[in-house]
Amino acid sequence: MITTILNRDRINSPSYDQGFLWAVLCLLGISLVMVYSASIAIAEADKALGHNSSYYLVHQAAFVLVAIGAAFVAFNVPVTWWQKMAPYLFLIGLALLVLVLVPGIGLKAGGSRRWLRLFVVNPQPSEFMKLFAAIYVADYTVRKAALMDSFRHGFMPMVGVMLLVGFLLLREPDFGAFTVIAAISISILWLGGINGKIFAGLLTLLPVVIVCLIKNSDYRMQRVIGFMDPWADPYGKGYQLSHALIAFGRGEWFGVGLGASVEKLLYLPEAHTDFLLAVIAEELGFVGVLTVIGLFSWIVIRSFGIAKESIANERYFAALLAQGIGVWIGVQGIINMGVNTGLLPTKGLTLPLLSFGGSGILTNCVAMAIVLRIDFENRRLQKGLPV
Repeated sequence: MITTILNRDRINSPSYDQGFLWAVLCLLGISLVMVYSASIAIAEADKALGHNSSYYLVHQAAFVLVAIGAAFVAFNVPVTWWQKMAPYLFLIGLALLVLVLVPGIGLKAGGSRRWLRLFVVNPQPSEFMKLFAAIYVADYTVRKAALMDSFRHGFMPMVGVMLLVGFLLLREPDFGAFTVIAAISISILWLGGINGKIFAGLLTLLPVVIVCLIKNSDYRMQRVIGFMDPWADPYGKGYQLSHALIAFGRGEWFGVGLGASVEKLLYLPEAHTDFLLAVIAEELGFVGVLTVIGLFSWIVIRSFGIAKESIANERYFAALLAQGIGVWIGVQGIINMGVNTGLLPTKGLTLPLLSFGGSGILTNCVAMAIVLRIDFENRRLQKGLPV
């Protein structure tokens, strides 16, 4: 009798992690509301947009709808297909990173060439590369599992590939995307069983590389200087950070009210993209920021929980991919939040699933769908059903 009840409960249990899905949908809903709130003044002030206050809302809504459609398709794709296509997707990502550097094809804005000039949209290849890198490194780690203790045969080939990706990203330049992709790759290699001495050496070398990249770039050095003391030059190097901190200060516990932000009124640059969290802090206060952090935390925790279930089912590629995606969302979220709160130097990284932007929303949603697919297949296996 008890066995029958347990079997019936297992069969009737949800076929996917509903809490994970609701966390993603809540962030997308917050994105629509806050992008609209943060962008009204910018859109009304831009003559090229016809002073249309809902310009960014309409575009973000379109991005979200397309992203949800793409996520639905991705959810219906077996995990084995992603593993099979890993090398080809990675090559496509490399080709896009090369194309963006070609004058006339790559679109330059704000001193960086990060977008492809297409007829209707301007996709950002580095966003796609984050997903492709997670898939490729997870596949590589599984294929080379027996060689993970070898510096020459297991570690160096991946280093060579990542150096190529890093070179292309730094040519744009997009130091933020390079940081996130490096974090994804290093984390998957570590979780996949890379030799401890190699990993320790990598962690020792990484800060040296970052310091060298900062010292050899004047604009990166200026950002670090502005980060160290934004109030020393509040109208220059510390302008963005000082206004972000003012937004946090004004928000206090419960915020000044939705739509009542002052900093979004052309004071805080990139209020609807890189500094959206500052507007959330000002309008919704500490409670609003804590809610966002909680939703992100749940997504990351559940990604690792789903990975643990995959390991129990001996699905190691699926486990590493879920962990890689969890690291991606977690690291990029932490960096963006750190920049907004003055804990990290200013970087051009958006807040996943929240900030305005088509490429970011699309790849984030597809990545979330893949994690849900991994969970879906885990549950089917536990029920004794085919995947």
